[in-house]
Amino acid sequence: MRYRVVLHRSEEGVAVSVPGLPGCWSQGDNDDEALENIAIAIEEYMEAVNELTKEGEVRYVEAAS
Repeated sequence: MRYRVVLHRSEEGVAVSVPGLPGCWSQGDNDDEALENIAIAIEEYMEAVNELTKEGEVRYVEAAS
């Protein structure tokens, strides 16, 4: 699955946020490292979402962007 991410560069490196996943952030020393790290953060975020929603009735909807 693909996610839109936003890179935030500073003197300390690169931070990355995922607007579609509130609170999902990571960082790295450069773009490549930051993107690798955010991919891991997204996987862990989605694992947490799956764990938190496993007791409920889950449905999926499609929406055009």
